[in-house]
Amino acid sequence: MTVLSRINSPADLKGLSSPELKQLAAELRAFLIETCSSTGGHIGAGLGVVELTIALHYAYDAPTDQLVWDVGHQGYPHKVLTGRRDQMGTLRQEGGLSGFLKRSESPYDAFGAGHAATSISAALGIAAGRDLNHDEFKVVAIIGDGSLGSGLAYEGLNNAGASDRDIVVVLNDNEMSIAPNVGAMHRYLTSVQRNPLYNRVRSSLGHIFEQYDKGKGALHDIGTIVKRWEESVKGFLTPGVLFEELGFRYFGPIDGHDIDGMIETFRAVREFKGPRLVHVITQKGKGFPAGEHGEKWHALPPGHDPSTGKLITASKANPNWTTVFGRGLSELMEEDPTLVAITAAMPSGTGANLVQKAHPTRFFDVGIAEGHAVTFAAGMATQGLRPVTAIYSTFLQRGYDNIVHDVAIQHLPVIFCLDRAGLVGEDGETHAGLYDIAYMLAVPGMTVTAPSSGAELIGLLRTALAHRDDPFSIRYPRDASPDVVGSASEIEAVPYATWEMVRKGRDEVAILAVGTMVAEATKAADRLAAEGLDVSVVNCRFLKPVDQLSLSALVHEHKTLLVVEEGTVVNGFGAYLSTLVEQMEPAVRVVVHGVPDRIVYAAARARQLAECGLDAAGIAQRVRALHDAEAMAG
Repeated sequence: MTVLSRINSPADLKGLSSPELKQLAAELRAFLIETCSSTGGHIGAGLGVVELTIALHYAYDAPTDQLVWDVGHQGYPHKVLTGRRDQMGTLRQEGGLSGFLKRSESPYDAFGAGHAATSISAALGIAAGRDLNHDEFKVVAIIGDGSLGSGLAYEGLNNAGASDRDIVVVLNDNEMSIAPNVGAMHRYLTSVQRNPLYNRVRSSLGHIFEQYDKGKGALHDIGTIVKRWEESVKGFLTPGVLFEELGFRYFGPIDGHDIDGMIETFRAVREFKGPRLVHVITQKGKGFPAGEHGEKWHALPPGHDPSTGKLITASKANPNWTTVFGRGLSELMEEDPTLVAITAAMPSGTGANLVQKAHPTRFFDVGIAEGHAVTFAAGMATQGLRPVTAIYSTFLQRGYDNIVHDVAIQHLPVIFCLDRAGLVGEDGETHAGLYDIAYMLAVPGMTVTAPSSGAELIGLLRTALAHRDDPFSIRYPRDASPDVVGSASEIEAVPYATWEMVRKGRDEVAILAVGTMVAEATKAADRLAAEGLDVSVVNCRFLKPVDQLSLSALVHEHKTLLVVEEGTVVNGFGAYLSTLVEQMEPAVRVVVHGVPDRIVYAAARARQLAECGLDAAGIAQRVRALHDAEAMAG
């Protein structure tokens, strides 16, 4: 019987010997590689914290003690050790385990999050609640060093350090978030954490201190001086001085793959009071056969060979929208020297890595700091540059205040390219880009667009470059592009504020489709035509401003406009358009067909679209219902 098969809860760890704990780590790492190669998932961070997870659960008593994992990328070993081993085959699948931590999934998941840098703030809130309730449990936040580039992490550290509450922060230092870390904090940690001079000095001073500490009188006084000197040297040569000044008692750096050493440290640390920070050094992707520390292995799609890390069956689909964007932007930057690209810790995730290779001096990765990325772009725009800020829709929500105050109010022509807009399949509810239409439409002066094809994406980029008075946004999905896109030099700009009549129908219903929904609406119209219903289909590539001429013609030729959008129905394009139509022609009915006002959980993207009625079958069914209702009324 393997050691891992005997672990059904953290309590089962307590009786294991040191060799058994090491064997457990090896088995757990192999299990994760085998599982994620099949299911897909964020494997890199989990492999790096195997020993750390074992040590934390050995030293603390979860779920009474609260372990707050940042983001949840690190949480796969935690899931396995907390009774979910046999469910890991359902990871990221409909009705299965979440790819992130989730409070409703397990009492061991103290706090769920899909965005970085929340752990310290959440842990401090839990600690404050504990104290107000007069409870006694321990609270530990585990945060990656990449998340320290986020302002929220600093806010949490600042508040926690001044609070004097009983809280432990574990800094998991693996030199990476998704891409290699950037910024001053990264340089600060890496420049001194492995300093051989400090290790030699501390060892020597420790030996001297032990000798003098045994003495009496003057000898003991000398020992005290040596001890103070050691602390001063420690402050100069380790990153601890920064955290000490913030109010934390600093421990480390320690080896994050030494289970025995970490257990000893955590047992000692839990006996102290007040804010403490334990600095552990780990290796992201440790043990993964395809290469350790690679950005490529941060997360895997399903269907990999666990022995090599290679896809078993390569995809034959068209290039994805992300690749189309990256290639197109790189080509446009050849034409326009004022173009610059900015991303927030997601070079490959947004396709900006292609720009990084082609134009390294005009590419900027600011780390996990979306608000900073927006305001940084605004500053560049004041100097005549044309910043293209490529950030996932779900992550740009964190920079919304900056969009309004630093870009829109100042009429700065920042271009926002929102990857993963709409439903995102297995990444689930934390990464769904369902709200960008609603939040971008509310920004004064913002041009809001959604291409229906890869070529139209490049055309809209050209349009954005010509638009120099206000910000411009382009949204596109996590999916394969419906077309094979040629060179950007061959693609013309899309005329500003124009729609495209995809299919001219004779019936009283027109489908106004947004972005990805144009293809589905066209398929739906073809189905309906075979049944005798002849509906129009319009590509509403500009959501704001709308094509006034096209809209005017539509309201005079149709009684019902069905707006189909891959975003929330609350305050989305349909809601915006209904206000405009009411002013133009009150008798025309605007019906909104989008993502319902609820959380959409992980499933295959096609399944999510079908559930929301946003595939061809669902759109056709909605048109039939509208047509039947009109026939009965008329």
